[in-house]
Amino acid sequence: MPVQIGKHIKLPDFPLLLAPMEDVSDPPFRYVCKKYGADLMFSEFISSEGLIRDAIKSKQKLDFFEYERPFGIQIFGGDEEAMSLSARIIEATNPDLVDINFGCPVKKVVCKGAGAAVLKDVPAMVRLTRAVVQSTRLPVTVKTRLGWDDDSKNIEDVAERLQDEGIGALTIHGRTRSQLYKGEADWSLIARVKNNPRIHIPVFGNGDIDCPEKALIYKNRYGVDGIMIGRAAIGYPWIFQEIKYFLQTGNHLQPPSLEERIDVIRQHLYRSVEWKGNMLGILEMRRHYANYLKGIPHIKEVRNQLVQKNSLDEIEEVLESLKLKAQSLSYA
Repeated sequence: MPVQIGKHIKLPDFPLLLAPMEDVSDPPFRYVCKKYGADLMFSEFISSEGLIRDAIKSKQKLDFFEYERPFGIQIFGGDEEAMSLSARIIEATNPDLVDINFGCPVKKVVCKGAGAAVLKDVPAMVRLTRAVVQSTRLPVTVKTRLGWDDDSKNIEDVAERLQDEGIGALTIHGRTRSQLYKGEADWSLIARVKNNPRIHIPVFGNGDIDCPEKALIYKNRYGVDGIMIGRAAIGYPWIFQEIKYFLQTGNHLQPPSLEERIDVIRQHLYRSVEWKGNMLGILEMRRHYANYLKGIPHIKEVRNQLVQKNSLDEIEEVLESLKLKAQSLSYA
């Protein structure tokens, strides 16, 4: 059955969501993920205080394109008024939904009483959610974690209380804030939220999904409405189509050839330059090359060349040379 968020957002059965990732989930990256099957995507997370101050970086993160729909803009903050005002600013840019980040474990966010910090203060989380829900006509969703630490895994209570405030969907990362991204994600609590008879909104699981087999196992074992994929998509947007194909057929798609990888690097690179300008677009693309070329033998020298080039022509020379050698290279 299709998954519905609010009145107007209809997603396919068992949708695949692209996680909002700081300094990763920009429009060029989202473009290639959408092309290969991401069903719902989000902006990088945006500081509500920064948005109100008209901070340039925060406002740039509001940019999105029509082909990205359905699309959500994610905000974080610890002040109700700032969250309320930022929700109104976001509504004016006409995304499909507003997402609240109650899960970011990074110290600079937590120290401001935002992100995962509110897992220590559920009443504050409820107030912040209410402030956003009451400030916008858009559906409001939440991404959070199991709790602050192993002694305070409060996600079952959190889910009920946030649903009561009117959120349209909940994404749960199967770790506590204290775990950061270490250890194994615990999906059993996510399943308990999903199976709670009081919960009627879509529940999406997040954490450790990095291959089609695991997606199928977690789908069947935990019964979530869909999954959110983060780190596994960096440099490998094909993960979305591979999971969908495996869920439908039980078979594996052929992994992308080196030529395909080079073509997607080019698409990502040129979108990056188009959106950010020549210098910044080339500079920020450097963080992606290693992931795109991961697993290819004898690639270190090429990777080093790519991160040292400062012009599109120079990068093109490296990519073209690699493409010519593609037939003689074998995958690890």
